[in-house]
Amino acid sequence: MGIDNASLDSRLERILFDQGKIRQCIAEMGKRISEDYEGGDLTIVAVLQGGVLFLADLIREIRLPLRMDSISVASYHGGTSSSGTVTFHQTRLPEVEGRDVIVLDDILDSGRTLAAILDRIRTECRPRSLRSAVLLSKRVERAVPVEADYCGFEIGDEFVVGYGLDYRGEYRNLPVIGVLRREWIDEGI
Repeated sequence: MGIDNASLDSRLERILFDQGKIRQCIAEMGKRISEDYEGGDLTIVAVLQGGVLFLADLIREIRLPLRMDSISVASYHGGTSSSGTVTFHQTRLPEVEGRDVIVLDDILDSGRTLAAILDRIRTECRPRSLRSAVLLSKRVERAVPVEADYCGFEIGDEFVVGYGLDYRGEYRNLPVIGVLRREWIDEGI
């Protein structure tokens, strides 16, 4: 059973980024990407499902012709931290040979997911260039050495939801990014 909209914000301990800050951050990132890839053949590859809202807003801020694609992977498997296992949910990879590619994800945490995607695209798809963009990057020691080329916000090691980020499939529709109250996690709701 889903949660009603009236109770969404009450489930947050605090809001980290409101709609205005998110919009401003994405506009600035879109401008930087537009400048960096002027004259290129850009493809944005979004990591499903968390990257969908970020993708929709970011591509409207990029002032270049571009292609978009997606890739479906999982590493959280319903919990609040990366399981350590990256599962690819599709066999078809984006057709990006010879193109400039940015892999776009909602959050960089352990680094396992982003590193696995970058490695697989680099070796199997042979893009001309390969970079990454994340809306959030946790200030934590990474399990693998990877950092995003474009980063919206840095955050502490907290479990966040909203703007595409979920807990057990819920909260993606929040227009803000906030810290989920511990009791909602502990109760498994």
